[in-house]
Amino acid sequence: MTRFARALAFLALAAGLAAAAHGADGGTTLTLAVDLRDTAHKVFRVRESIPAQPGTLGLLYPRWIPGEHGPTGPIENITGLSISAQGHPLAWHRDLVDMYHLEVEVPEGVHGVELSFEFLSPGPGRRFGGSVSATPALTVLEWNQVLFYPAPLPVRSILVAASVALPPDWHWASALETQGEVAPQAPAFAPVSVETLVDSPLAAGRYWRRIALTPAPAPTYLDLVADRAEDLAASDDKIAQQRLLVREAEALFGTHHYRHYDFLCVLTEQTEHFGLEHQESSDNRVSADFFLDPDSYLYHGSLMAHELVHSWNGKFRRPSDLLTPDFNTPMKGDLLWAYEGLTNYWGEVLAARSGARSPEQFREALAAAAAAMQYTRGRRWRPLQDTADAAQVLYDAPHSWSNWRRSVDFYDEGTLLWLDVDARIRERSHGRRALDDLARAFYGSDGELVPQPYTADELFAALAAVEPDDWAALLRARLDARAEAAPLEGIERVGWRLVYTDKPNAYAKAQEKVTRQIDLSSALGLSVDTGDTPGTITDVIWQSAAFDAGLAPAMRIVAVNGTQFSADILKDAITAAHGGAQALELLVQDFDQFRSVRIDYHEGLRYPHLERVPGTTDRLGEILHPRSR
Repeated sequence: MTRFARALAFLALAAGLAAAAHGADGGTTLTLAVDLRDTAHKVFRVRESIPAQPGTLGLLYPRWIPGEHGPTGPIENITGLSISAQGHPLAWHRDLVDMYHLEVEVPEGVHGVELSFEFLSPGPGRRFGGSVSATPALTVLEWNQVLFYPAPLPVRSILVAASVALPPDWHWASALETQGEVAPQAPAFAPVSVETLVDSPLAAGRYWRRIALTPAPAPTYLDLVADRAEDLAASDDKIAQQRLLVREAEALFGTHHYRHYDFLCVLTEQTEHFGLEHQESSDNRVSADFFLDPDSYLYHGSLMAHELVHSWNGKFRRPSDLLTPDFNTPMKGDLLWAYEGLTNYWGEVLAARSGARSPEQFREALAAAAAAMQYTRGRRWRPLQDTADAAQVLYDAPHSWSNWRRSVDFYDEGTLLWLDVDARIRERSHGRRALDDLARAFYGSDGELVPQPYTADELFAALAAVEPDDWAALLRARLDARAEAAPLEGIERVGWRLVYTDKPNAYAKAQEKVTRQIDLSSALGLSVDTGDTPGTITDVIWQSAAFDAGLAPAMRIVAVNGTQFSADILKDAITAAHGGAQALELLVQDFDQFRSVRIDYHEGLRYPHLERVPGTTDRLGEILHPRSR
């Protein structure tokens, strides 16, 4: 056999193995080459080869991105598109209704087309993949941004052989596996399905560190990419907590749905801070000082736990309305209260079980979430279910008036909902069973890789198998409720209650520092920026003292009782007015108008905390107890 024949045989074998491992059934194979070397302009240059037959070829740019829960594909950043065949340019046009659908006429005798285009790495202003993804020192490549695929094939049936070109001093990390011997800055990846490629982002940068967390048979890694070398200095204790996180997750679910797993952790102030889940990796973008500053670590402390849980809940077991055949079929978010809500609960719990947060810090974060829901006035008119149904518009809704509009509350209220479910199971079974049993029974499934769909009825039945009850009726009542009060029953069932004092806890202090705003929602009824636009009101609680005084988001507090605004000046004035007759006097700028606003508020500062209910069982302590040690 010649060297060329052996190479062809190897490629065929690799494609077959990838198809078997990732669900592709063979068929169409694309090639995709992405050049990331233009770091000055932050422009990604792309060449793509797509098999085709004579006639009309439909090309789709991914619109509905898994995990982003909306039609967020940034097609507006595709430029310089050229389509050709055998060296000759071909005309193409866009569908007048579906902006993500292009059509090109393929001539006779042609069996493939070549695409050449740029992707303009986005700037600030949008969320997830539509936000900043490149700085002079690092890049996160989300493959859906640099890819067209042929319609109407399911993305699981299309194979793609991808490669990248990096600057000479950069390193990279991804869940993808390389093919053959490759140069460090020019990796070529074994063919995988388009579904798997989109589910396997790549993080690359000049300052990079890879830390092995757990060994085979399913090794896990912490891959750090930063704008500065000094930000890579994660301490031994924090690395140990990430190791324990993986062990606690696998102890919870009893198995795993990855061959190996990479926490891609981007340490920068230049991107939006968020996490995006993938089955064999996660895209975690946090503050540059995440591993160095205790407040940053506390505030973002459950992020990687949340994204890891998604490997089981959201990626392997996925609501059937979110497991679409391609990335252009609309996804329905009606079960996000399970996809995100249950993940949020387990992510918080695992952060505590692994030591990333202490039990006290867990309670402080839970108190903050409960208080946020207690002062979400929009619960009067919009049920929790509708925050899931409308997720695709709520994710990008402005922060102003979010307490009345409601936002993606299936995260925080979902945590309260599933805490109550966990407490109820423990209570009814006298501690013999817990929500942990659902993790193994419903999400374990012998370590399979191919995603499995589920419906609400299947989830209700699985809960009933753990602990008999009418879970459909119980959960539907909570999901469809329009009520003033937040659902705090779960906190009470585990032996605690929500209270308020005039002293902030450590989590509240970290939140103010990291978010650069003070949250006085439980007191005066507003939140105020202390960062780039100090004094600017970011939100006002509907029908609060601030609301009744005529304050609104985007106004700017210039002075408090005649003194120039600062966070401490405002807090001191609220404290001074506590229990007295003196009102607060604010000088407020509203566009180009200035006016004095008087607020009759005398209840002082109010920060949320949890306190034990005497004579009750501390089931919360039982929930947070580690499982792997």
